[in-house]
Amino acid sequence: MTLTTSKTVRELALEIPNATRVFEKLGLDYCCGGAKSLQDACTSAGLSVEDVIANLEKAAAEPKPADDRVLQSGSLAELIAHIVNTHHVYVRQEIPRLNALLDKVCGVHGERHPELKHIRGIFRGVGQELTMHMMKEEAVLFPYIERMEEQVIQKEPVLPAPFGTVANPVRSMMEEHDSAGTALKAMREASGGYHAPDDACVSYQTLYSALEAFEKDLHQHIHLENNSLFPRALRMETGG
Repeated sequence: MTLTTSKTVRELALEIPNATRVFEKLGLDYCCGGAKSLQDACTSAGLSVEDVIANLEKAAAEPKPADDRVLQSGSLAELIAHIVNTHHVYVRQEIPRLNALLDKVCGVHGERHPELKHIRGIFRGVGQELTMHMMKEEAVLFPYIERMEEQVIQKEPVLPAPFGTVANPVRSMMEEHDSAGTALKAMREASGGYHAPDDACVSYQTLYSALEAFEKDLHQHIHLENNSLFPRALRMETGG
């Protein structure tokens, strides 16, 4: 496989199975910052572009992930169902669990490690934002995209969107994705990359592991929406 460094991180994340795992491991932003070329992204992250390409070529030869067909050739309705049933469900399950775990760990270790209270404040904010964000997607944007796809498949006129154009809610959702991405970065920095200190108990270690898993899932979640669902819906609306 021949890779060009002028391709964007977003394009590579869509084209290469398992590429997002490489980007996650190396700390390359493929969701909110996916518009950068691979060269620019590597330069910003202080990474060797040759090493990154070698990792991507290796990933391309590995078995495709289970959701690759939905991402590459499935309908928009299938992609939405995957996002809701996999990522929205996960976020809704993890927010109360992590809030409770944060309270427990802050109660025991908060005085010695004040960064925990800072992390708790950030997570509570992002948890509330994500809850409202997902409600808006499921109640307004996603149902419209599904109806639009049905009308296009049946060769019927696409009914006007109540919000003018799909571009309007998509722009709002992407701005909220950026806000969530910024919050995740702040939590990672405050936690020192989710490295628990030497005096961390099992609950403390579990918290950091769970927050890191939450971050990885949200990166994939945003990637599927920003880089696949939203662009495809916009093209469908305009007949592109």
